[in-house]
Amino acid sequence: MDYLLEGFKAVGDNPKMLAMWVIGALLIYLAIKKDMEPALLLPMGFGAILVNLPLSPVIQEGGIIRSLFKVGIEASEAMPLLLFIGIGCMIDFGPLLTNPKLFILGGAAQLGIFVTIILAVMIGFPLTDAASIGIIGAADGPTAIHVAMELASNYIGPIMVVAYSYMALVPIVQPTVMKLCTTKKERRIKMKYNAKQIPQLMRVMFPIIVTIISGLIAPESLSLVGMLMFGNLLRECGVLKSLSETAQTAFSNIITLLLGITIAFQMQAEAFITIETLIIMGLGLFAFVFDTIGGVMCAKIMNLFSKEKLNPLIGAAGISAFPMAARVVEKVGIKEDSSNHLLMHAVGANVSGQIASAIVGGLIIGLVL
Repeated sequence: MDYLLEGFKAVGDNPKMLAMWVIGALLIYLAIKKDMEPALLLPMGFGAILVNLPLSPVIQEGGIIRSLFKVGIEASEAMPLLLFIGIGCMIDFGPLLTNPKLFILGGAAQLGIFVTIILAVMIGFPLTDAASIGIIGAADGPTAIHVAMELASNYIGPIMVVAYSYMALVPIVQPTVMKLCTTKKERRIKMKYNAKQIPQLMRVMFPIIVTIISGLIAPESLSLVGMLMFGNLLRECGVLKSLSETAQTAFSNIITLLLGITIAFQMQAEAFITIETLIIMGLGLFAFVFDTIGGVMCAKIMNLFSKEKLNPLIGAAGISAFPMAARVVEKVGIKEDSSNHLLMHAVGANVSGQIASAIVGGLIIGLVL
């Protein structure tokens, strides 16, 4: 009888486990009822409950969650890096190649990363932890995992969870920030989209050139950029259509599911429910907001020197959350003017941000280590 009651006693002695059950249930609710990245938040939420059951064998030596974490994240970061192959296959760089100045927006939308690093250091976090926290602002889970692991951050678990949670909250957070940074007149600026035919040679050479340049200026970014560009090369080469389609669908979905439940290994109550976690959540939101502001303000500055005005909203898509950020820009633009479609311009800024965040992650690793 005592054996049967042992689990209940353990929960009574450690109420933090109950709190983690609530957090897990909240993530599951957001995934199912709010349709927020369900392929990721649902396994994360269930995993949070799973690893916080008393005497759970999944987190013991040889347990499935512990083993997946060791092999897929801790030892090689294989899962987030493999996910980048699938993302690369999904990305069409055509809108960016059609309007190369959108590269600037992708770079400017990384502003919040550096501001947050400075703020985190001022609060008292060591530089390695501050840098790992700052990268949350890119709204790019694989990049956040890569930077935190490479810098051996003491807060890998909270950083992983916060990064992916804010990715899912893009549709909630960004519209408010975008509206605060722009006027109604600016949000109604219409942009013509010239759907130029990009030669296949240029499409094939682009991922190769980006990889070479990234390797020269930020070697530490190659793990991320290399996998992203390899995936895009599969898409654009024209001879591996079935592989590209598989990477975009089944492969990416499987990796995402495994990554979501594996991240839960870092959500064990004792390590997760701390004051530092709350601070990291606040700093992560700060970084995310300032990345959005950076992109929007950059577009407004570019308009001072440009005849063809940019709608500042597209600057918000310069963060790395692909393709959610671009969709949010399209929705906000249509809300202001039902005939104002900004999606293709926003996609250009969005894919630029995907490259920029990976390069910035590599630069931070190189500078901090």
